[in-house]
Amino acid sequence: MRKKIVISTGAGISAESGMSTYRDAGGLWDNYPVMEVASDEGFARNPALIHQFYSNLRTKMSQSVMPNAAHRGLVELERDFDVHVITQNVDDLHERAGSSHVIHLHGELMKVRSMRHPERVYTLPCDQLTDKGLVTTVDTRDPYGDPVRPHIVFFGEAVPNMEPAARLASQADVFVIIGTSLVVYPAAALLQYVPHGVPVYYIDPRPAAVPAWVNVLACKATEGVPRLIEMLRK
Repeated sequence: MRKKIVISTGAGISAESGMSTYRDAGGLWDNYPVMEVASDEGFARNPALIHQFYSNLRTKMSQSVMPNAAHRGLVELERDFDVHVITQNVDDLHERAGSSHVIHLHGELMKVRSMRHPERVYTLPCDQLTDKGLVTTVDTRDPYGDPVRPHIVFFGEAVPNMEPAARLASQADVFVIIGTSLVVYPAAALLQYVPHGVPVYYIDPRPAAVPAWVNVLACKATEGVPRLIEMLRK
């Protein structure tokens, strides 16, 4: 049986592809207060702004953002291991690179869902929703006539995929953390579910303080993932 590698990824892996985060200076988020475009209260106050913001972000991602060597390296690991990715990122770069098993903790940028029936989730572009491709507005309706919202976990909302993510972490033979400051919860708590004695690797150019038994690679994801692959194959 192949070893199970569970990989937790954060903003750092996507930043190398040009996907700015709300912490980046000069990025799209600089033009908007975070709580106005990433909270339930913000959506209630100004749904048009949130539709516009995420439509712009989708357009940028589809036009200029591509998977990088780190994303592709994690796919390469699937040749030898049972690889599962748990990501805090809302982009689809892991899927576009070819990863087979991806759990999104904070939602998915390329999807919207019904506001009346949240189980109805649609991937954009979807002709049934809009003739403008990746653009949605307050007037966008699903095939049942329901208004839609971005399929994003806003600040303060529950994280539906945390339970399956924690279960995966508890089953890991190897656990890997890439590109995260380990301060965003509940994702930062995944390390607590990893069984005692399981090897843990942490790739980040500015790694947070971690226990001594964690193997730290203080470098960017595109540099650290090839090193990780070499270490795991030995």
